[in-house]
This record gives sequence, structure tokens and C-alpha cells, in this order.
Amino acid sequence: MVVYGVAVLSACLLVGMVIGDALGAAIGVDANVGGVGFAMILLVLLTDRLRRRGRFPDVTEQGVIFWSSMYIPIVIAMASTQNVVEAVAGGPVALLAGLGALAAGAALVPVLSRIGPPTEPLPPLEAEEPKGV
Repeated sequence: MVVYGVAVLSACLLVGMVIGDALGAAIGVDANVGGVGFAMILLVLLTDRLRRRGRFPDVTEQGVIFWSSMYIPIVIAMASTQNVVEAVAGGPVALLAGLGALAAGAALVPVLSRIGPPTEPLPPLEAEEPKGV
């Protein structure tokens, strides 16, 4: 059922928020640190494990897919409420974390591009001609 997929997503979000709050308290920040990110990582790991064991039917996956499509707008809305100026003024930790994430992402691009067998490149897009101008 679709509702089971939503339940899996909700459970991952709750666990991620608890982890984010605990991490924030551990480093002395009065905020949730990465709760949504932890939730998404947990969701990927959990759904992959359930899928490999055959316990994640297609109908249940539809509930996860529905809310996963809402992930980017939700993260953008959450990020717009954070005070970046105060985070940077609070110390170099925010800058170091941002630079570390940037460096890790840049370093992983070649690694991720080698996953899977080589394939043919996509054909070029054809430019559409204006209609009835």
C-alpha cells in the first residue's frame, strides 16, 4: 500500500531529526544539524535493504516516490529560513563544513562517473522550429 511507503519515509524523517538534534547538542549548537540529510540517507539504505529482501512492493514504493518528489522544494524552504550570516559570523565551522562538502562532492564526481558499464552518449537535441509565427 502507498501509505506504508509514507510510513517508512516518516519513520526515517523522525529518526533523522533525532540524530540531527543530538548532533547539534553534541557540538553545542541550538539547532538541528543535518536531520533531513540523515533521514534521506537512512531512507535510501532502508529501502534498498527492503527491496533486496523482496519486502518492498511496487505499490509501497509509490508512497516513497511521491514524497521524494517533494524533497527538493522542502529542503529549499528549510534552507531559506536559516540565518547564514549569523552562522558564518559564529565561527569558521560553517565555512569549513561548506568547503569540506564542496571538496568531497568534487572528489566523488570521477568516482561516481565510473559506476556501471560505459554507454553511448545521448544524441544531440534537435532545435524546434517556431510554430505559426
